[in-house]
Amino acid sequence: MGELVMMTVRILFFGPLRDHAGAGPELMELPEGSTVAELREAVLGRWPALRVWESSLLVAVNLRYAVAGDPVPPGAEVAIMPPVQGG
Repeated sequence: MGELVMMTVRILFFGPLRDHAGAGPELMELPEGSTVAELREAVLGRWPALRVWESSLLVAVNLRYAVAGDPVPPGAEVAIMPPVQGG
């Protein structure tokens, strides 16, 4: 059985999520090969106040919107955002 290899990603919160998370840019350790879905669960576990936004959170990995099955590369910059509203 192989040893679990971890990677570090940088998490950025935008809009009201900054206040709910109570955090600025943060570093987070994840198992290498994690998907966006796994990252979301890790973020919600670490910052449970964000669960009120769970169904509508947007995630961008390295400046590109990402979906649940997308891989998160080591060293990625991950933006966690509220839904975008038009005007």
